[in-house]
Amino acid sequence: MEESSFLNPARTLAAVKLHEGMRVADFGCGSGFFTRAAARLVGQSGLVWAVDAHQDILSRVKNLSLQEGLTNVEVVHGDVERKGGSRLPEENFDLVIITNLLFGAEHKDMLAREAGRVLHKGGRVLVVDWRDSFGGLGPHKDHVVSSDHARTLFELHGFVWESEVPAGEFHWGFLARKKGS
Repeated sequence: MEESSFLNPARTLAAVKLHEGMRVADFGCGSGFFTRAAARLVGQSGLVWAVDAHQDILSRVKNLSLQEGLTNVEVVHGDVERKGGSRLPEENFDLVIITNLLFGAEHKDMLAREAGRVLHKGGRVLVVDWRDSFGGLGPHKDHVVSSDHARTLFELHGFVWESEVPAGEFHWGFLARKKGS
């Protein structure tokens, strides 16, 4: 499989015009691939908050970030599927990243609401998830969330769809803006 056919965080984030000085929250950061790519793009004047429900992952993300010279990454143990669960301040972020999280989220509505809560008016959310189960490469076929379903979900919770975002052969991606600006 060519690298370009799979999810490439740097390419995906470049497409959303992430730049120096931005404040970013990475919901369900996992191993931190998007966290670290975002940290490189926002530079030392920007900040990336990596949020995950698994405490053990967060120390790994922080250590990898520091090893790569990324001192602009903070980690937070939180549950992004409940109001205030991210433990991040309201209306404080330019971008929320939600990658490969919807398919496993039990409370998708609350996830969308929490993204809206932490974004300032006009802030954006990047949503990326699996297109299919691909015979076991992705989530179980019953858990796959279509791009259309995700778009409707975020529109119902105060977002306006902006554009599709390149996410490789196995994923879909889109950018939406919080209403109000």
